[in-house]
Amino acid sequence: MLTYYSDDHHLHHGKCELIDGQLMPCFEKPQRADHVLARVRDRQLGDVHAPRDFGLAPIERIHSKPYLDFFQGAWTRWQAQGGKGDLLPFTWPARTLRAMMPSDLHGQLGYYSFDGGAPITAGTWQAAYSAAQVALSAQAEIAAGARAAFALCRPPGHHAAADVMGGYCYLNNAAIAAQAFIDQGRRKVAILDVDYHHGNGTQDIFYRRSDVLFTSIHGDPAEEFPFFLGYADELGEGEGEGCNFNYPLAMGSSWEAWGAALEQACQRIAEYGAEVLVVSLGVDTYMEDPISQFKLDSPDYLSMGRRIAALGLPTLFIMEGGYAVEAIGVNAVNVLEGFERA
Repeated sequence: MLTYYSDDHHLHHGKCELIDGQLMPCFEKPQRADHVLARVRDRQLGDVHAPRDFGLAPIERIHSKPYLDFFQGAWTRWQAQGGKGDLLPFTWPARTLRAMMPSDLHGQLGYYSFDGGAPITAGTWQAAYSAAQVALSAQAEIAAGARAAFALCRPPGHHAAADVMGGYCYLNNAAIAAQAFIDQGRRKVAILDVDYHHGNGTQDIFYRRSDVLFTSIHGDPAEEFPFFLGYADELGEGEGEGCNFNYPLAMGSSWEAWGAALEQACQRIAEYGAEVLVVSLGVDTYMEDPISQFKLDSPDYLSMGRRIAALGLPTLFIMEGGYAVEAIGVNAVNVLEGFERA
């Protein structure tokens, strides 16, 4: 299995995030991708390639131009104002306010964000842009006939909507890749999100469409981030009705419950008649993850990979979350090896 990877992810290294009422060092840090890359090489999973540059056009198929313009220019504007440290939002257009577009940088940042977990630094745009190119390069590998490919993306993407960043995510790598499949002639694409946190951005992007099926197994949003999306009764709207399936699970769930949800999701994917599968590969379901509450162990990820392989679909794996840094490489590569050996 080929892996696509860019060193540009090191350009994004936020100093802090707002979590649990405190500004804390970011859990999403460069060492995450470094450990996965080391494990890919140690296990001789396959060659590691730098991405091609497909430009902005495929990114603009998912994200609005005003949002991209804002994101690309935010750091320069912050520096011109004499800003110090990371750029983080501190106000949002909540329900009692108007969804206006202010002229002020901080007002616009609040408009384009949904939390304080996506700091913008000097290198954030380039890192996110390169992560999208990593996803597109791995997608091109599948489009050319490969059975599977791995996009080692960082920063992750599944919380980013068309014009909203948050949850460590800026550009939605999985959605960008899924759209590329559609644009190249695939009629039905399935996305399986196995991250501990619901892929709210991906769901929102495709919620009214029938050409992309979204399935997600995640912590119950009644008690877990992102709280306001990811419930079981969200089934899609309009043309997308019946093309969205969420499997929220209780805190403390182990492989028995998680694997049963995976079986249901895989059955939905098979019934849908997907031609290709995109997996949002988060491994923060691990029992020792510092910000998640599931109890999967490292061998469970081999089982996960085997079940995904049983779908018999060309499969693009895109790296999402996972914050137990020492174990992230083992767990992510276990999924890939389980898939390869099935």
